[in-house]
Amino acid sequence: MSKVVGLTGDEAVAYAVKQCDVDVIAAYPITPQTVIVEKLSEFVANGEIDAAFIPVESEHSALSVVTAAALTGARVFTATCSQGLALMFEILYIASGLRAPVVMAIANRALSAPINIHCDHSDTMGARDSGWIQLYAENCQEVYDLIFQAYRIGENPRVYLPVMVGLDGFTLSHTLERVEMISDEEALRYLPRKPCYKYPVNPDNPATYGPVGLPDFYFEFKAQQAHAMEEALRVIPEAMKEFEKISGRKYYFFEPYKVEDAEVVVVSMGSTAGTVRYAVKKLRKEGLKVGALKLTVYRPFPEREILETLENAKVIIALERALSFGAVGSPIFEDLRSAFYDYDKHPLIANVVYGLGGRDFTVEDAIGVFKYGLEIARKGKVEKKVILWGVRE
Repeated sequence: MSKVVGLTGDEAVAYAVKQCDVDVIAAYPITPQTVIVEKLSEFVANGEIDAAFIPVESEHSALSVVTAAALTGARVFTATCSQGLALMFEILYIASGLRAPVVMAIANRALSAPINIHCDHSDTMGARDSGWIQLYAENCQEVYDLIFQAYRIGENPRVYLPVMVGLDGFTLSHTLERVEMISDEEALRYLPRKPCYKYPVNPDNPATYGPVGLPDFYFEFKAQQAHAMEEALRVIPEAMKEFEKISGRKYYFFEPYKVEDAEVVVVSMGSTAGTVRYAVKKLRKEGLKVGALKLTVYRPFPEREILETLENAKVIIALERALSFGAVGSPIFEDLRSAFYDYDKHPLIANVVYGLGGRDFTVEDAIGVFKYGLEIARKGKVEKKVILWGVRE
């Protein structure tokens, strides 16, 4: 039996993790993620969750602890953001290389310098090639739901990869919203009990984890990780359909909105997607053919599905809260351009970078981005690949 409660994004993560019946939680506080591990510490202290709660001295240690615990067959969790994720960087690659099904929530936050505690996606975009599956939430309901799906996906024997769930710092992490919770019984039906890992550490059957991989073997390990990511493209929709059966809420790699006949489509991730959809509604009333696509799954990148969904668009704008210094464009832009390169239909693709360091992005801004896209369609060319939206001269 589901119930409706008011939760912030951080609280939504903590309640979902509690219902996932985790065994090991490693905690290191960093704004705006701190509330997640604070709430989980309360659950453990009150006996509401039977888990080892391990306070550590750094984010590097937090990920090290849960990676090792996952290899014993434990269901594990940690959370971080920004500089904390940067400090974890060494272990990000180790966790994925060891095929440890860790789940980690990231309250997306800008990277220093200068110091900024507000939202952008630079932290997780910097980790996009670390071998982790990446999911992004638009609202607190999705934050809650995606935690369950992250465990179902990462623990699947066809995948065995770590998963990070991104929620926009402060915009979601500290905002109270309506969240419909599933019951504990439904949660544990959706997530079968242990062991989560097929080859757990066992003193009676010794094995080596993370040994030296010399040139004669290392390449094959990386090929297996790449294959696991390919398998995830098949496992993710399966996990999402199973979650729909218990929750009634439908998920997919992405959520298209009025894209079928749209000349201009804006692709975005995270909380800004609602702003973009509202702009579509307003512009549609003016007779303008615009649409939106919200990415929920960024890694693995659902190339084929996006191509089929956006094949009729004349202009695609990658609206991104991250900047790739010195690159052709930001990450989503580069993925979209690469995907369409060999495709029969070639829409014009432009990149709009917005909201760095938490700068607001309003409905008027979204309308301006769509009108920029309509101007590209009129001219038939992209004069400047990357636009920094809202930057003062």
